[in-house]
Amino acid sequence: MPRMRKKVPNADQIADLASRGEDVSAHFTNQFTVIRPIRRVNVDLTEGMLRRLDAIAARLNISRQAVIKSLLDRALTEDGMDDRTPNP
Repeated sequence: MPRMRKKVPNADQIADLASRGEDVSAHFTNQFTVIRPIRRVNVDLTEGMLRRLDAIAARLNISRQAVIKSLLDRALTEDGMDDRTPNP
């Protein structure tokens, strides 16, 4: 007798089960990455700053945006302004 695969429900079907109060925990592995919402901001930069950012981006072979986010994260962490660490 051939094995029959159990049909895996899609997200909407799982949501319907949960709405009816059924246990849906078997459909989750608890292996996930939390994706925080992104908020867009505008920042005015001088031409000199843009040239320096572009030079770093070219050297690292990453986007200008990635450079800005990396440098900003580093600055916030080093200055103790990072909200992930408790204030003294």
